[in-house]
Amino acid sequence: MSTLPEDPSSLISEEDRDTVTRRLQEAYAEGHISHQALDDGLHQVLTARTNGELAVTLASLPEEQAPTTSTIAPTASTIAAAAGRIRRRGVWQVPQFLKIESAMGKVNLDLSRAVIEHPVVDIELQLGTGRAKITVPRDALVDAEGLHTGWKDIRYRPRLPSRPGGPTIRITGAMGFGRLRIRHARR
Repeated sequence: MSTLPEDPSSLISEEDRDTVTRRLQEAYAEGHISHQALDDGLHQVLTARTNGELAVTLASLPEEQAPTTSTIAPTASTIAAAAGRIRRRGVWQVPQFLKIESAMGKVNLDLSRAVIEHPVVDIELQLGTGRAKITVPRDALVDAEGLHTGWKDIRYRPRLPSRPGGPTIRITGAMGFGRLRIRHARR
């Protein structure tokens, strides 16, 4: 659904609210709106009662493009750095397969506010030295059995999901002389 019903005084449905929320997240992920505009827009969407209130938020966003091969998020992606920091946080599109390569440096992946469209996300780490930290959504299940560590063990305390249906984050690969810390988001 790309547009709202014609009557601006009619009460909104959850589908309408979800549509505008998705559009806000996409606009932010594509760099069309700022973080503050995303927060303000989400507040407006969550407090809106009528289609007219949602229409104001929707009107501030760029036109929705028809999907093409260049706008569809890849199902696999690689992030690599010889040295330095690899960092992803905030609202970002998580591919189904994500490979992180770093010879030296820190890795910080925050999936707590990321857009995760796949029920299972595979993250392959190929790290030499340096620490890695992965923050997963509160309701995510984590499987790190396929990760081989050379010097230090993985720091992870599993928790029971707060609600069923969260994504499964499967972490594989190899780490040399660093430590991986996995934690669940608090909110």
